[in-house]
Amino acid sequence: MANAEVNRSDDDLRECIDHCLACHRVCMETLADSLTRGGRPAEPGHLRLLMDCADICETSARFMLRGSELHSRTCFACAEVCAACATACEAMGDEGRMKACADACRRCEESCRRMSGGVMPQPLNPEAAQRFADLPA
Repeated sequence: MANAEVNRSDDDLRECIDHCLACHRVCMETLADSLTRGGRPAEPGHLRLLMDCADICETSARFMLRGSELHSRTCFACAEVCAACATACEAMGDEGRMKACADACRRCEESCRRMSGGVMPQPLNPEAAQRFADLPA
């Protein structure tokens, strides 16, 4: 039974890495396409979100590829950013490129939520977390 759980976990990890790398690629392609087309897709906030999503997806994939014990934290952040990016792309319409981006983001979001456990673990350093919380907004 334990071996089946380990294999499932390894399969989930590989699937999540694949979804993260695919989402990174699609977000970068969508970014380039948005810059070319102009208009609403090229608005700074949308472009920034595409870049954020591409970056966190690549970072999460790298954490998982190297076996970092902290990958659940990057996966949690990745799921949040992918959800926001998918929503933004869906709001741009049901056009091919935006739909492909939203779909890739949703797949990555779901995978990363599973890898993160769905909740952000407690801070590694509670004192540092408190100092950060006390900073002015």
